[in-house]
Amino acid sequence: MSLFLRTAIPVSLLFLAGCATQGTPPATVASVDLDRYMGRWYVISHVPYFLERGKVASYDTYARRPDGRLTNNFTFREKTLESPEKTWAGVARVVEGTGNATWKVSFVWPVSVTYKIFLLDADYRWAVVGTADAGLLWVLARDRQLPASTYADILAQLENRGLSPKGLQPVPQPAS
Repeated sequence: MSLFLRTAIPVSLLFLAGCATQGTPPATVASVDLDRYMGRWYVISHVPYFLERGKVASYDTYARRPDGRLTNNFTFREKTLESPEKTWAGVARVVEGTGNATWKVSFVWPVSVTYKIFLLDADYRWAVVGTADAGLLWVLARDRQLPASTYADILAQLENRGLSPKGLQPVPQPAS
């Protein structure tokens, strides 16, 4: 791992961990079937922060590990869809008593950030995840593109739950 990543990732995770609000944190979904949730999730849109700026064709890959934790890899291209893929390898643990909807994710030990699943499609085709206070959000999908009507419905659901979709920006993805 480069010196930049060894420095930037812990600093960014500390920044993200400090994004807590004083009010009641937003509620997650009631439960998540981890086996159904595992696999590849494309980043459709996100509230960008400095480590994700300029990243395109990004996706997360989740897998169960023998030690009970989860692999949480973030794969992306820099600036153009033709750039080579890069992957940041992370590990997550499910927070007990949360119905599998809250995780602690770490890309550099011992620093971790809270990952919450705020919305989840009944068929596990899309999800909205974010930091503990929902200051940062990601709209994820199993496919590289979401129908405009589905995306509009997701934004409406966020607003109905008191989560602001205003900062969400699309992440360029290749056309299938």
